[in-house]
Amino acid sequence: MKSAAKGLTAILSIATLGIILSLPASPVFAGDDGNSKNVTEEDIVRALAPAPKKPLTRGLSIGAPQADPAPNAAETKLIQSVRGRSTRSLSSTEREEIASVAKDKPNIDLEITFDYNSANISAKSMSSVQALGRALTSPDLQGSTFVVAGHTDAAGGEGYNQDLSERRADSIKRYLVDKYKISATDLVTVGYGKSKLKDPAQPMAEVNRRVQVVNMENKTTASK
Repeated sequence: MKSAAKGLTAILSIATLGIILSLPASPVFAGDDGNSKNVTEEDIVRALAPAPKKPLTRGLSIGAPQADPAPNAAETKLIQSVRGRSTRSLSSTEREEIASVAKDKPNIDLEITFDYNSANISAKSMSSVQALGRALTSPDLQGSTFVVAGHTDAAGGEGYNQDLSERRADSIKRYLVDKYKISATDLVTVGYGKSKLKDPAQPMAEVNRRVQVVNMENKTTASK
């Protein structure tokens, strides 16, 4: 009996091992290895696509179709005033006005890293920048005005971080213009230094070192 039991146990152990080996490996999620996630073109298009327009409705009294309300005049004026401007030419007031308008617009944070103490895009982040280029030239987004905002963590002084965030935003813009032929006037670059931490509770965290892209104006209403 003992011999038979041992034989059965051995058979069950072999069968169990076979089942384990035949199961697919557990998926490895982005970030498990400590590296930032490389987003795809589809991720970016989904995040930046403008909200669908409301369907036209008929007025109850006159029966005429009612279109969406006109864009906010002050918002449109701001966007037009910063198109084509250099990053460093923006005043602190203009930077805050852009941030105020941008908070309700479609946006995405990209964990794009740079070489130490420089504005050179790191090799490991190049695929994310290339995905951004493809997304911004896709039919769903092409022609809109985008803000490319650079952010740093809390290390270093305010002046240093402000300058670094501006140079890094410029670096992204230059790459997109050179490699993907995106109109320079469609990319508004702004630096916020360490003034707008994504995770204020952890001011030195990597998540704060980011580039935010915001779709400021639908291509159908953009004024060239």
